[in-house]
Amino acid sequence: MPAPAATYERVVYKNPSEYHYMKVCLEFQDCGVGLNAAQFKQLLISAMKDLFGEVDAALPLDILTYEEKTLSAILRICSSGLVKLWSSLTLLGSYKGKKCAFRVIQVSPFLLALSGNSRELVLD
Repeated sequence: MPAPAATYERVVYKNPSEYHYMKVCLEFQDCGVGLNAAQFKQLLISAMKDLFGEVDAALPLDILTYEEKTLSAILRICSSGLVKLWSSLTLLGSYKGKKCAFRVIQVSPFLLALSGNSRELVLD
């Protein structure tokens, strides 16, 4: 008697996280451009508004940490707005007539995952 045919079950895991966290860095072509936290957030919101309009620019976006020296920040965005924010940052090309670009360093649904980078790990 032949063995019964194997059955397979497809399991799809959807991330239930309410928020995603992004570690980003803003780079200017010319040196010497500085932004405080309020200007940085305004730049993020205006980038979303330019690409998606008023409604999507109103998505909850928080700056958890911001370093003025390096123009880097950790952002918190609702998971449904992650792709829109990322798209807006990618397509942003200038700030007050000066060429710039956002670099997305890390993205995770877990804030703790952004605390370290395995690519920069130095073992003693």
